Amino acid sequence: MSTAFIRNYQFNIIKKQAEFLLKTLRTVADRKVIETVRYRSAVNVIEAFPYLEGDQQQMLEQISALETAYDFQRYLESLEPYLDPFPPITVKQIEKLFPKNKKLKVPDLQSIDFRYVTYLSWVDIATNRLFIVYPFEGRFIGIEGRITPTNKKGYCLFCNRHQELAFFSVKTKPANASPDNYAAIGHYVCMDNHGCNQVITDTGSLEKFILSVRK
Repeated sequence: MSTAFIRNYQFNIIKKQAEFLLKTLRTVADRKVIETVRYRSAVNVIEAFPYLEGDQQQMLEQISALETAYDFQRYLESLEPYLDPFPPITVKQIEKLFPKNKKLKVPDLQSIDFRYVTYLSWVDIATNRLFIVYPFEGRFIGIEGRITPTNKKGYCLFCNRHQELAFFSVKTKPANASPDNYAAIGHYVCMDNHGCNQVITDTGSLEKFILSVRK
């Protein structure tokens, strides 16, 4: 088996379950509780995948038999060859997603490990603009908007972690609106986009937001 089948957000789910199970093993003495947590960890991992082949499921279910921190580390490392990275994208493809932005500053794509990317994003500090590129149904969607730091902590719309937030506001045109009629849709998101990608475990809120503001 060599087919990549684990997306970044699914790998984050696996990491989260591994961390919880390891913490339980270190702090709980009741064997019944431990066995319940072992069972639920495996179930939660499997449920993150809409479809799995038999050998893929067997590989993931090994989480329930792990004992030590070393075991968990080796387990996660063994899954890395099966990570399904963010689809290949070029600078020209990104530029076409933002045709009105003639001075678009694209990040160094060569420096990004796309195995750990659910959504590609970067901030243009000079203009306080946040850009997001997301693969959806075989194509890329690009959105941009104003990003305003709040200097407060709260829960990010995308990854739902408690973190320092910024307000991300995107202009959108309502259906059947006049050419000059725009509305703004905004939500609070992580200031640290890289950190957000490292912990996001569900793409539902991210996709809902992107689809609501796409052009």
